[in-house]
Amino acid sequence: MNVLLVNGSPHEKGCTYTALSEVAKALEENGVSTAIDPIGTKPVHGCIACQKCVESGKCVFSDDVCNDLLGRMQKADGIVVGSPVYYAGPNGALCALLDRIFYSGGSTLANKPAACVVSCRRGGASAAFDRLNKYFTISRMPVVTSQYWNSVHGNTPDEVRRDLEGLQTMRELGRNMAWMLKSIEKANIAAPRQEPWVATNFIR
Repeated sequence: MNVLLVNGSPHEKGCTYTALSEVAKALEENGVSTAIDPIGTKPVHGCIACQKCVESGKCVFSDDVCNDLLGRMQKADGIVVGSPVYYAGPNGALCALLDRIFYSGGSTLANKPAACVVSCRRGGASAAFDRLNKYFTISRMPVVTSQYWNSVHGNTPDEVRRDLEGLQTMRELGRNMAWMLKSIEKANIAAPRQEPWVATNFIR
């Protein structure tokens, strides 16, 4: 049983990493293996709506981390996505990747437990948190909760480590993720049948 934690910050060992590490520690303590993968600092493409992924199941752009990250997400039993807060939203590079990942392969991630965490200096955490959760809820992924919205506060990793409530929220998230994964495995119940998608366009 394993969980992939995606570090959506350009800082490999910054505040977002500090939050994700606390989630990972709780998962490991509950018998779930983890890996924290940074998206890095190299340029990423935005979606150009070419629809090529509909045929291939992967993004037409193969020169950034998008398709590799999708592959790692498909192999994981659970997913946690972390991001810093920029202008009350997640990192734009992360959103560009997630737009392409979920458009090209969101259906392959259905029924995987997922969660997001956000790191901010002061404000904007709730808006960024809501934005990231939308990727999961449109893809039929059960969203794992904690004792509060999954955010930490601080301008440096040391300051994040002083946010005791935020760190506790991360640990509770890790324990809840482990519990959900184990419950799903033990129940061994087939996923619900999906109806064919009905797309309703309001302009005719």
